[in-house]
Amino acid sequence: MVDGKKAVCYPPSTLDHPPSTLNPPPIIEIYTLKNYKLKELRTYTSTEWLADNRKKYRQVFDRYQTTYVYAELSFYNKLFDIEDWDIEVELRCFSLKKGKKELCILPFRRKVSKYDHTVYVREGWGNKSEGAFWKKGTYYWEAWIEGEKVATKYFYIEDPGDEEIPGLNPFIEVQSIKLYEGPYDDVPEEERQYYRQFSAEDTRYIYVEIVLRNMLYGKAWHCELFTKFFNDARELKGQVVRLQRIEKKDEWIKITAGWGSNVKGSWREDRYTAELIFMDRLIAAIPFEVEEEFEKGIPGVILPDRLAPVILSPEVEDDDSFEEVMAKMEDLIGLVDIKEQVRNHAKYIQFLQLRKNRGFEEKDEINVHSIFIGNPGTGKTTVAGMMGRLYRKMGLLTKGHVHVVDRVDLVGEYIGQTAPKVKSAIEKARGGVLFIDEAYSLARSTEDTKDFGREVIEILVREMSNGPGDLAVIVAGYPKEMKQFLDSNPGLKSRFRLNFEFSDYLPQELSVIAEYACREKGVELTENARGKIDEIIVDAYRKRDRTFGNARFVYDLIEKAKINLGLRIMSLEAPEMVNKEDLAVIHLDDVQLIRLDRTQELPNIPVDEGLLQESLDELSHLIGMERIKAQINEMVRLVRFYRQSNRDVLNSFFLHTVFIGNPGTGKTTVARILTKIYKALGVLERGHMVETDRQGLVAGYVGQTAIKTTEKIDEAMGGVLFIDEAYALTQRPTGGAQGDFGDEAIQTLLKRMEDNRGFFFVFVAGYPDNMESFLKANPGLSSRFDKILKFEDYSPEELHRIALMMLSENDLIPSPEAEEHLKNYLSYIYEYRDKYFGNARTVRSVVQEVVKEHNLRFAALPAEERANMPENLLTLEDVASLKMDKTDFVFNKKTIGFRASGGR
Repeated sequence: MVDGKKAVCYPPSTLDHPPSTLNPPPIIEIYTLKNYKLKELRTYTSTEWLADNRKKYRQVFDRYQTTYVYAELSFYNKLFDIEDWDIEVELRCFSLKKGKKELCILPFRRKVSKYDHTVYVREGWGNKSEGAFWKKGTYYWEAWIEGEKVATKYFYIEDPGDEEIPGLNPFIEVQSIKLYEGPYDDVPEEERQYYRQFSAEDTRYIYVEIVLRNMLYGKAWHCELFTKFFNDARELKGQVVRLQRIEKKDEWIKITAGWGSNVKGSWREDRYTAELIFMDRLIAAIPFEVEEEFEKGIPGVILPDRLAPVILSPEVEDDDSFEEVMAKMEDLIGLVDIKEQVRNHAKYIQFLQLRKNRGFEEKDEINVHSIFIGNPGTGKTTVAGMMGRLYRKMGLLTKGHVHVVDRVDLVGEYIGQTAPKVKSAIEKARGGVLFIDEAYSLARSTEDTKDFGREVIEILVREMSNGPGDLAVIVAGYPKEMKQFLDSNPGLKSRFRLNFEFSDYLPQELSVIAEYACREKGVELTENARGKIDEIIVDAYRKRDRTFGNARFVYDLIEKAKINLGLRIMSLEAPEMVNKEDLAVIHLDDVQLIRLDRTQELPNIPVDEGLLQESLDELSHLIGMERIKAQINEMVRLVRFYRQSNRDVLNSFFLHTVFIGNPGTGKTTVARILTKIYKALGVLERGHMVETDRQGLVAGYVGQTAIKTTEKIDEAMGGVLFIDEAYALTQRPTGGAQGDFGDEAIQTLLKRMEDNRGFFFVFVAGYPDNMESFLKANPGLSSRFDKILKFEDYSPEELHRIALMMLSENDLIPSPEAEEHLKNYLSYIYEYRDKYFGNARTVRSVVQEVVKEHNLRFAALPAEERANMPENLLTLEDVASLKMDKTDFVFNKKTIGFRASGGR
């Protein structure tokens, strides 16, 4: 019988005679008859279930992402569809950190069902807190079945040194990805031909050549990289896993992974993607095609933080001499003063090096940190690259490359995120130039101590003062803002001693740049087209402000002309018959079709005469504010005329409006009416009004205010965003607390007011003194709000009319004596009003008081007496509680309204 362990067999010659105990026949023992056949032992940490009962199997894990490490033992059931049976299994885990150490023994007794073709035994060991149990080191799982060791699987825990920051990989950085074709045993590097398209007929294996920068330079660790090949239907064609030990001295990690067959034709014509997975995360995707023919080139790579493919290639060794680098600097268009300054700076460094070689000692180290001041597109990044190469030739830097970052790359969203991001950026730039674009954004406010940009500045100062060196820091931005940046930290000025001012390119220089852009984009201009391009350049130069794009503007100009060329060619009946030369020639018409400023169109909504008249009637029935009514009626006539004559309303009227006035002067009421008027005129698509204040726009954490403000703007799109007490956005929180995010809300608001011009309007309201400070708090505010409506305090006569209107709403008619007393009382409180006087709100409080007195008087009367008196008559007795005595009333500053004293 078979018991899963041993079977006993007799030789064929003994089958005719029963065996004797005195003369036993020879016995053959067979130990291979088992009820199972081992499949494999694998490790994983993620408990996510995937298709076909799979897990995210791997062998290398980040300490700070690891809770439990699981072992999965799988074996085939030889008694499948025959009978159930039992099995004893043990999973044992060992550490090799300091000799062999047993971590756990996990025994199991399982019943194997006859219905299970493959059996899985899974169990893990660790702690539910990430990083608490597993430390850096080598470990392995052993699997034992029925007391016999059947499999061993090693795994590795790696420690990047810091907890991982979302969006940053502390282990590797993708530097280069290329594709090539070859046989099973690969192709020597020097013989590889790189393709972005492969031939279906001649392709054997498609290899991915991967170059990664080792971000843990100086540490030994294990890198496990999965390369998965998918067809266009996202079906997995193949997978290659590379497990490689990285030594301390390895700055670069080079890996190749290929899939295919030595038999040509295993790749069908289709679109494919090779995806690189590191620690369960996609780090790059490489789209490529298999067609009829090979096409040489480097494919675009899709990175997780990029929307469009980018070309990655390893850093090219710079073989140019110092003089050749300087000559290339001289070949740059324009930048006359910059070239001379860089040349003199380089000569001075050579002079200091000469002194050092002759035995002179310098108290200060050679300073390579610089400030670049200038508008966009003036060549700052290009010159930074040249300087990096020059510093390398002079032995001041080991690599000379440029790593470009801005605020987003350096500043974290939460406490503890900023320092690791800055450290990562510095290490990526080590040996070259750390170029910080718009560096002034790191010092947004001299008072905002909770802004994490300040933490970046402090780390930079420490790095430039006491760091290991081999780094040049270049900060760039506008002149005024860069001065604020340098003043934000006392140590900055002393570290940046080199100032380079990049002037705007002259029109003739921009014209030369246009020729260069044409060569780069593979097009040429006709004589007329060139003349028109120069005309556009001169006009843009005359109108330029500090946001003028210089070279970027010119490149964009040529790109738009090239697009128009393409549209013209493709509009022909047979574009494929056009001569090759004509595909590269930009004509005058192509340039004339360029639209530099695209204005957004208003929705073509006819004037709603009924709603317009209703809104104007509502406005006219308001008491007082005659000047505001006149302004609104005037604007209505003009807007209506512009709409009827098909003229541009958006560029003729700035309909973002400031409402200035004391409490209770009708600001919110008029804002609502004005919104209805704009809706009636067809200026607004929806015509609704979203009311908010500081609380509705400002959040308590960095990065959240912009989101909150954007959501409120999106809600108001097609209508009006009404911000009450808008001045609160520029005021510090009560108690002098720092770290206010009101400025972030204003910046977001200003950008959307310009970007979505005409698709929504902003009304801001507040008290006179505060609103004046609000408009001066940001230079962009006053320019965005062209229309200001000033609401004066109501006069005593207007207060009296408001009181009568409110009494009428309560179905009350004052007697002559009561009306006279009420009128005198309103005149009295008007005379002694202060800045907390509530105007119509105060009148409402007064009316509510007398209505209450009236009701109490009636409630105290007997029923028969009450029946003989008019209920709607307000008598002198009802208003007698309104005392014209300064000691008998107070202004409630908390509610900015009026509260009468002496009530019952």
